[in-house]
Amino acid sequence: MATSSAPAPPPTPARDGPRRRQPLRNLFHRLDLRAAPYTFIAPFFIIFGAFSLYPLIYTSWISLHRVELSTMDMMEWQGFENYVNLWQDDRFWNALTNTFTIGVISTVPQLLMALGLAHLLNYRLRGSAFFRVAALAPYATSVGAAALVFTMLFERDFGMINWALGLVGIENVDWENEKWPAQLAISTIVIWRWTGYNALLYLAAMQAIPRDRYEAAAIDGASRWQQFTRVTVPGIRATIVFTIVLSTIGATQIFGEPLIFGQGPNGVTGGADNQYQTLGLLLYEEGWRNGQMGRAATVAWAMFLILILVFVLQRVLAGARSRREPGRRRAAAGAASAGRPSR
Repeated sequence: MATSSAPAPPPTPARDGPRRRQPLRNLFHRLDLRAAPYTFIAPFFIIFGAFSLYPLIYTSWISLHRVELSTMDMMEWQGFENYVNLWQDDRFWNALTNTFTIGVISTVPQLLMALGLAHLLNYRLRGSAFFRVAALAPYATSVGAAALVFTMLFERDFGMINWALGLVGIENVDWENEKWPAQLAISTIVIWRWTGYNALLYLAAMQAIPRDRYEAAAIDGASRWQQFTRVTVPGIRATIVFTIVLSTIGATQIFGEPLIFGQGPNGVTGGADNQYQTLGLLLYEEGWRNGQMGRAATVAWAMFLILILVFVLQRVLAGARSRREPGRRRAAAGAASAGRPSR
C-alpha cells in the first residue's frame, strides 16, 4: 500500500530587522562616546561664559566709552581716552603703590609663617587633627567679621594693640590715619586669615614627599635644618609657586579689609589722604561713588592686565630656572665624580 507524504513547508526567511537596526545602534553608540564628554562639561562652559567671559568682554567695551551709573544705556565713545587719563591720574599710581606694598607686607610673612607651621604640623603630634582644624578656622571666618575685630584691636584710643604697646612705653599709634601703620594693620588681617590655609596646602605637599628621601639624607649626616632646606623645600616647590601666584592675585584684588578698616566714608577712599587705597577701592570709588562706570571698567582692566603681566613674568622666570637646572645637575655630578664639593 502506497503512502503519500505531504511536502515540507518552505523555510521561513530569517528576520533582518535586528540587522537593519544594528548600524543605527552603532551610530548612536559612536555619538554617545563622542558627545558624552562635551555634555558633561557643557554646564561649566555655560556658567563660565555667562558669568566670566561675557562680563570680561562687556567690561572691555564699557572701558572704551563714557558711561555714567545713572544712565547706563547712554554710551559716548571715547576710545582709549579712559586709559590715557588713568595713566596720568596720580590716584591710580598711588593705589597701585599701596596695593603693591600691602601685598608684599602681607604675602611674604604669610607664606613664611605658613611654611613653618606646615613643617611643625608635619611631625607626628598628639591631636594633629585638632591643630589642622584650628589652623583653617581663620580662613572660614568672613572678611567682615575679621576686619571688624581687628579694627577694634587697632583702635587708637581704646584698642588692645596700643594698650599692649603702652606697657613697654610706646605712645598710641594712629593706625588708621598714618600710612605705614594703616597698611601694616590691613596686612595683619590678611596674614591672620590666609596663613592657615596656605599651611594646609604646604602640609599636603610635604606628606606627598617619599620618606626614603629623608632617610637617605639622615644617613648622609644631614641635620633637620638641612633636610628641610634640601629635601622639603625642593619637594614642595610647585606648591610654593602656586601659593605665590594665588597670594599675588588676592593682593591685587584686596578690597574688603581696607574698606571695613576705614570705618565709614574714609573706607572707600582709603583714608583721608588715600594712604591705603588699593586698586579695588579705586574701582569702587569710580564706579559707585563717582558714578563713572567707564573709568571703573578701565581700572578693572588695568588690574587684569597687571595679573597677566605677573603670570607671564612668573612663567619666564620658571622657564629660565628649568633651563639652568640640567646644567647644575651635570656640574654636581661632575664634581661628585671628581671627589670635590660642587658650588
